[in-house]
Amino acid sequence: MKILITGGCGFVGSNLAVLFKQYYAESEVYCMDNLSRRGSEINLQKVLAVGGQFVHGDVRVKTDFDRIPKVDIVIDAAAEPSVLAGKAPGELENLIDTNLNGTINTLYFAKKHQAAFIFLSTSRVYPYDTLAQAKLVTSPNRFNLSNDQALKGLSEQGVSENYPLEGLRSIYGTTKLASEYFIQEFAHNFGLPAVINRCGVLSGPYQMGKIDQGVIVLWMAKHFWRGKLSFIGYGGNGHQVRDVLHVRDLFRLLQWQISNLSIQKAQIFNVGGGIENSVSLFELTTLCSAITGNSIEISSNAENRPGDLPIYITDNSMITKFSNWKPEISLKILLDEVYEWIVNDQKLLKSILS
Repeated sequence: MKILITGGCGFVGSNLAVLFKQYYAESEVYCMDNLSRRGSEINLQKVLAVGGQFVHGDVRVKTDFDRIPKVDIVIDAAAEPSVLAGKAPGELENLIDTNLNGTINTLYFAKKHQAAFIFLSTSRVYPYDTLAQAKLVTSPNRFNLSNDQALKGLSEQGVSENYPLEGLRSIYGTTKLASEYFIQEFAHNFGLPAVINRCGVLSGPYQMGKIDQGVIVLWMAKHFWRGKLSFIGYGGNGHQVRDVLHVRDLFRLLQWQISNLSIQKAQIFNVGGGIENSVSLFELTTLCSAITGNSIEISSNAENRPGDLPIYITDNSMITKFSNWKPEISLKILLDEVYEWIVNDQKLLKSILS
């Protein structure tokens, strides 16, 4: 099995590369990355250590794919992943070029070799302006979704695939949705086996967390190094909630999808931790404090950030029914693993995460 992973030195890409080499020792795994994100050079060493092959290239440059041999499977994990991206000068062009044109270039490569195509999309394709109208039930430490929802595709279990797409979703979300449409057209017109996974929050070791992407790791790191954090928006109480999926659980799903490519026709699946692995920032603070033994300063800002949501939970019902897959790794185990990674690699990580 020969696999190309774009964004192969990012958090998701590098974890997948290591796991593929561990489970399929004879496989050839090519990791394409431009190493632009801080910490990707650390992930590169972990990829090389297990026998992964590195291609220093940029998905925005179509000719960079010429360095890669014929493969059987393409996993598109390259992205500018922040919903806040595109605000600073020069960011908008890079965001669109990477997330949309980069996917199109990757599709051309897959078409050339008739390779299967697995796309890691995002829950951010669902409009934030309508999701913000979800009916909530507030408990002392978090928001919960009411089961009495007026919006189709929304229940106390979360957001399902038939949630309406009309609305505003950020430029980041728009680039990913546009990429989904191109993938479906390539799959239909050129016979490419393809599947689209709309991922919620993904986390685990090797994630170089920032406030706008990778908040689970950032929260743990700030507790470890006794930094400062803030509850932003929705009253400033830390009640906003996300579900979290361990990257190893994502890998298990990709294993199944690769083994069953013939029955997948560019279907779209929501993939996340689900309600069982959802957590508020207030609850996350309590967990990180207990694991690290450190209590830190948490300031409060009641003003909502543009495009933010009080709650997002993935309804995994469709992918579970289709494949019998469901998350197995608890949030507590994920946090313990992140803490252990930070402890072991703290000299390398301090300047990035602290």
